[in-house]
Amino acid sequence: MSKQALAIPPGTYVQEELEERGWTQLDLADVLGRPIRLVNEIISGKRAITPETAQGLAAAFGTSAQLWMNLESAYRLCLAAAGNESVSRRAQLFTRAPVRDMQRRGWIKEKTETVEELEEELKRFYGTQSMDEPLVLSVATRRRATSDGLTASQTAWCVRARQLATAQVVAPFDASRFDKFFGELRKLAAYPKDARKLPDVCAQYGIRFVIVEPLPGAKIDGAAFWLDENSPAIAVSMRYDRIDAFWFTVLHECSHIHHSDALSVDIEIVGTMDRASTEDETEQRANAEASAALIPADELESFIRRVGPLYSKQRINQFANVMRIHPGVIVGQLQYRGEIGYNSHREMLVKVRDAVISTALTDGWGKTLSPDAL
Repeated sequence: MSKQALAIPPGTYVQEELEERGWTQLDLADVLGRPIRLVNEIISGKRAITPETAQGLAAAFGTSAQLWMNLESAYRLCLAAAGNESVSRRAQLFTRAPVRDMQRRGWIKEKTETVEELEEELKRFYGTQSMDEPLVLSVATRRRATSDGLTASQTAWCVRARQLATAQVVAPFDASRFDKFFGELRKLAAYPKDARKLPDVCAQYGIRFVIVEPLPGAKIDGAAFWLDENSPAIAVSMRYDRIDAFWFTVLHECSHIHHSDALSVDIEIVGTMDRASTEDETEQRANAEASAALIPADELESFIRRVGPLYSKQRINQFANVMRIHPGVIVGQLQYRGEIGYNSHREMLVKVRDAVISTALTDGWGKTLSPDAL
């Protein structure tokens, strides 16, 4: 029985008092000197007992006014508690998922009439039977992975990335071709506009590539995961629209795929964070391989010994020409190593987002696909 069903209006007790005395509602109205309609509405539960009415009932029945006020308060609180059950459930759902952000992005319906409808929308999005269980990011069955430590926004981002990746059709994946794949990506990093070729190159090598704009506060850069044993996928957020950040993130995730890491969700691997500070050996390996894939470590060390600390634009451009890489990538590497400040040569850190999202399956920046279309 619900709490609302257990709520007894004070008018029930007023009616009992009338029956005990053999009074009618009209009799009570005359005694109180109040309209019959007021007495009728109190007994039917349509009108609340006010302090003034409580004083009148107390005088009429020989009770205390506090008794009637207590009965009224208990009744109203009981009614309110039934409504608060949905408030409590909605609060739980808002804790588990970034509901408002998901609605704004079109991932779930913008308006839901009931908390039950909202919960159904979230279960459909996350592919789960219950929003009370921990949300697990599924990966290939033979790979072990965990999403522990992710925020609600980061988890939702990963689920959306997986949805987009699932919708793609790519060539069969062959791990033996990975070195050649790395080489193809390295060539694209020389010119900003060539970033638009990345999704097609990934597809040719059997790797799904998607872009999902980060949700507010998510601080997520990229992720690598598997749809099944032979279907790797890479997702990036492009929250930093810079050529160095983009290619480092892509190659970082490629390293995870290369080593068959089950699931990598990378948070703040670019920006002001020192990549070398991470304690995770898997992440350190991915950082090192991504950096070396862009600029071989011995070549960069040699450049630093010869030129540092006077890194002029001319010397950086010359080194970029020799390495056949965009100078912005070199600037990024020098910044991460602390060789130059983060404000140095900012003009070389060109933007590539528009080029990439022009060809990549993208959710964000005005581009989206209805979940029903995936």
